Amino acid sequence: MRAHPMAGDSFIAVALLLTDLLFFVAAAETPEVPMPPWYVVLPLDIAMVAPLVFRRKATLWSAYLLLLIGIPHSALELGAASAFAMMISIYSVLVYVGRKQGLLYLLATVVVSGLQLWIDTPEDVWILAIIALFSTALCWTLGEFAGARRAYHEEVEARLHLLETERDQATRIAVGEERGRIARELHDVVAHAVSVMVVQADGASYAVDGNPEMAKRALQTISETGRGALAELRRLLDVLRSDGDDEPRVPQPDATALTDLADRIRQAGVPVTLAIGPEALAGLPAGVSLGVYRIVQESLTNTLKHAGQGAQAEVVVRREADVIDVKVTDDGAGRAKQLVPVATKVAAHTAPPRKLTVPGGNGLIGMRERANVFGGTLEVGPAPGGGWQVHARLPVRLAT
Repeated sequence: MRAHPMAGDSFIAVALLLTDLLFFVAAAETPEVPMPPWYVVLPLDIAMVAPLVFRRKATLWSAYLLLLIGIPHSALELGAASAFAMMISIYSVLVYVGRKQGLLYLLATVVVSGLQLWIDTPEDVWILAIIALFSTALCWTLGEFAGARRAYHEEVEARLHLLETERDQATRIAVGEERGRIARELHDVVAHAVSVMVVQADGASYAVDGNPEMAKRALQTISETGRGALAELRRLLDVLRSDGDDEPRVPQPDATALTDLADRIRQAGVPVTLAIGPEALAGLPAGVSLGVYRIVQESLTNTLKHAGQGAQAEVVVRREADVIDVKVTDDGAGRAKQLVPVATKVAAHTAPPRKLTVPGGNGLIGMRERANVFGGTLEVGPAPGGGWQVHARLPVRLAT
């Protein structure tokens, strides 16, 4: 019955139905006891016990339906199913709904039963009242006990779930700390290997003319050290990779992919004008080139999301000595002409006229962090004449 509660409730309903039907058969054989015809008794008996099947899933509906059907069933004296159903309903409402609803249902049951006794006024009315009182008290006591036990089990399950969650979180934190320690160690190994490569390369450059054999050995050392550093970098990536992260390792895009990015944004419905200065992308470090691409990508994504259809965007990438200058501007689809043409620093920008986030809510933060990593600056704000602009300046030569 615990595994299949509706099966148990159906068994109770069938047992009460058979009891009433046996009572009807016995009464039909006694002429002194008048009984309604079978086509009245059978539907009422079935209707009297049917809601018991759903007393756990639809407790209140089942209880009040039983109370309503119990009025004609008791008035016609068709059996004890109505009395037992009322007791079961009091228990069910108290256990599965709560004490407040249980008190309300108990009050409704007392009122209906009192009215029936007052109208019928049988000779043994006081005996029936005392039996009903004790039966109700017994059902209420059982309901209180079962409800307290049910609440206790739910509290225990909640605590166990909380403990499991805390244990999993503690495990993830410990794994993260250990991964961080291993990553720092591997970082030191890789940094040492790169330092060795630089020293060997400098030595090879001096010895290449005077001592080719020494230069050859230096180049071999550089090759072996580079392979070892590459293996350590891959191991570092495996350490930092999140659990369940099965994304394929593909080369990261760089600034040379800006043309493809602009084409994809055009296909999405936003015309993009791309202007890249001569030799602007020549000799860019891989990290800076990736940063330029990501900043432009985030900016155009914001334009697509927030400016919408009808907006136009312009991307300008220029090289100024040792600084790469990136500016992304959109016209806001003509909706932002009233904005003041003043660009503000990201750190001081607190009230943008429209939301500047990409999926996940970290687009602007990501652009700012990319600029900070390379020692550059990032400004966002209303563009002159309306719209919005993102202006980033990244140094080409990274600090060593």
